[in-house]
Amino acid sequence: MHGRPATLHLEQLWIRNVTITTGLVDTHSTPKLLDMLVAGQLDTGHLVTHRFGLDQIVEAYDVFARPAETGALKVVLTRG
Repeated sequence: MHGRPATLHLEQLWIRNVTITTGLVDTHSTPKLLDMLVAGQLDTGHLVTHRFGLDQIVEAYDVFARPAETGALKVVLTRG
């Protein structure tokens, strides 16, 4: 996807009982999710595709801006 139009052939999907949902990030739950992440209650390792130090922030933004080319799903910045 990554900002490109996607053609969905509903005539082929309805028979397979496919459900399509969309939505935006619910920022109301972000503080709780961050607390859970820090406490080790969420395993997000399988979502992270790239890791960068804060000194590499320009490169990190470049990678995240081109997900179709870089395969970026989640980019993590660390301070250390």
